[in-house]
Amino acid sequence: MVACCFAGFPILYILSASLNQQGTLMSANNLFSHVAIDNYIQLFHLPEQPYGDWYINTIVIGLSTAISSVFVGALAAYAFSRLRFAGRRVGLLALILLQMFPQILSIVAIYLLLTNIGYIVPALGIDSQLALICVYLGGALGTNTYLMYGFFNTVPKEIDEAAKIDGAGHARIFFTIILPLVTPILAVIALLSFIGTVSEYAVASTVLVAPQKQTLAVGLYAFVSQQFSQNWGLFSAGAVLAAVPVVIFFLFLQRYIVSGLTAGSVK
Repeated sequence: MVACCFAGFPILYILSASLNQQGTLMSANNLFSHVAIDNYIQLFHLPEQPYGDWYINTIVIGLSTAISSVFVGALAAYAFSRLRFAGRRVGLLALILLQMFPQILSIVAIYLLLTNIGYIVPALGIDSQLALICVYLGGALGTNTYLMYGFFNTVPKEIDEAAKIDGAGHARIFFTIILPLVTPILAVIALLSFIGTVSEYAVASTVLVAPQKQTLAVGLYAFVSQQFSQNWGLFSAGAVLAAVPVVIFFLFLQRYIVSGLTAGSVK
């Protein structure tokens, strides 16, 4: 009960602040002293701060990154777990070393790289959502691959051998046998990738420039970044609505985490 109260109070506080029309943190100290939905309505009527566009952009980028991270990471993890090839051990060590350097250290390099690529391929340059997805995918590939590699190793190799006797190739084994057995880790990776993308600010603020292309994390910061125009009511309302896709995505994946522990192929 203490843990629930400790975790729930910030949520209760920001919900109260979102319903307060005065827009200051001091006025929100008295929980639910003012209750109105004006902040939620005003969010979608600000021409210079298109919250609706931010919302759609965040969902599209988050889902694209989550799906791509799971698919590419699963392919790499299967190769490291089941295949034996030159450079396998070096590749695994490289994945571990890459995790020692946070992505924020490479912001300058990412900016220069995307700027130069944009001259050749505009779709992958600065202010491109596709470029941002590629950056997220590259940054998360190491961690996701290594996590899934450990989970793939828990699946008995006898299942693969039995499928090969029946004439199945690597593609059939991967898509019809291995993936159903490792559904829990796929759901976890998808959830972590989606949450990380929705809440990420540093890289998104560097790559995305136009307000219509920005994500919620970048756009909401504008409500409280300027000293004389801070509006914590609008910020709180936007934060509450931003949490809805994360909750829905978690509830959607929860059943896959449970069912994936028992579903799969048995020879």
